[in-house]
Formats: sequence, structure tokens, C-alpha cells
Amino acid sequence: MAPVPSAVLTTAGLIGGYAVARTTGNRPLGGAVLAGFGAAAFETWRRGPGLGTAIALTGVYVGAFGLAHPLAKKVGSWPAVLGVTAATAALAVAAERD
Repeated sequence: MAPVPSAVLTTAGLIGGYAVARTTGNRPLGGAVLAGFGAAAFETWRRGPGLGTAIALTGVYVGAFGLAHPLAKKVGSWPAVLGVTAATAALAVAAERD
């Protein structure tokens, strides 16, 4: 069985984490979703492109989460989440192709 692409994992983490937090009103639960998928993506990167790439892309993933908050004040919550998710997924795809 082929591993799940990291772009799918980061997308599930960012969008899923936000959706869970918003739907349930439970931000820690949304954070748990974000963390779980982030950990899975880290392991995918560690096994593929290597530890350095895994650390760098995990920084991008966490940074995207952080960036979504101030960006949401300018463009709205969903557009912010979708924008940072698209950028993170694009970097994940690029890293796995190298």
C-alpha cells in the first residue's frame, strides 16, 4: 500500500482542524486534529526527503496555521485557511518530487 501523500495530510490537518474547531466550538480538539495530521506529515517527510526537509516543512505547516489568524481578519476565515493550505500543499508536493 502506498503512503498517503503529505499534501493530503497537511490539507486534512489545516482544513480539518479549523472545521472541527469551528463546528464544535472546541479549539483544543481542532488543535489535536492539526497536530495529529502534522505528525503524520512529519513522518512522511522524514522517511522520504529526510529529516531536514521534515523539520523545514513542519515549520511551514505550523507557520501556515499561525499566518491564517491575522490573514483571516483581512480576507475572512475560510479564504485564509484555504490560502495557507494551498501554499502548504504546493510546498509538500514539491518536496516529495525532489
